[in-house]
Amino acid sequence: MLWSEESQTREYVVPDDVVDLAYSIKCPALPIDHAHALSVELQAALPWLAGEELAGIHLIHGAASGNGWYRPEEGGDQLLHLSRRARMRLRVPRHRLDDARELTGQALDINGYSLEIGKSEVHLFSSLPTLFSRYVVTREEVDEEAFMQQAVRELETLEINCRKMLCGITHTLAFPDGPVFTRSLMVADLEPEASVRLQQVGLGEGRKIGCGLFIPHKGIKPVKEDDGQQ
Repeated sequence: MLWSEESQTREYVVPDDVVDLAYSIKCPALPIDHAHALSVELQAALPWLAGEELAGIHLIHGAASGNGWYRPEEGGDQLLHLSRRARMRLRVPRHRLDDARELTGQALDINGYSLEIGKSEVHLFSSLPTLFSRYVVTREEVDEEAFMQQAVRELETLEINCRKMLCGITHTLAFPDGPVFTRSLMVADLEPEASVRLQQVGLGEGRKIGCGLFIPHKGIKPVKEDDGQQ
């Protein structure tokens, strides 16, 4: 007779083939809508960035900046005030880590505001079951229901089974060629492998302008910023 009480469940090990690189920054303030300027500056500093399919640029957030479900009114000259805890993050393939570290010591001009880049730390993806994206590209005329249906279809193409989803409010990002319409999205009850895969590949367009990138969240509830934490 064979008798075993031990669980046969395999512990999931998060891969490190794509990671987030978090840089300390010296930057008291930035324009709230800095997606275009940050993307242009980073791609000029790292010419390889545009050609890396899985690379992405996280937009910068600060204490109670309200991006996600909460956000200050867009437009005008409003500023995002940043504390010393704020970080700039890039999502990069592992083989580009050394190249991305070359940003340390550089200063970017973000619409007239200096962003000095310090040292960086590697952050592996989380296997938490709930993920959140502040900006998923959509169209102005697409309502919430149609947006979620499209998201479900895109997840299915990634072989990700979506059990729970919560849609947030829309944001409009300003670009020279016209506005980019986005909506925040939370996906929950994911298996560990699916959670990591969604962080790796994202959803929709715009990885280099901060869109379609998912970060872990502790549960389905309205999101409020925590001083640049992601």
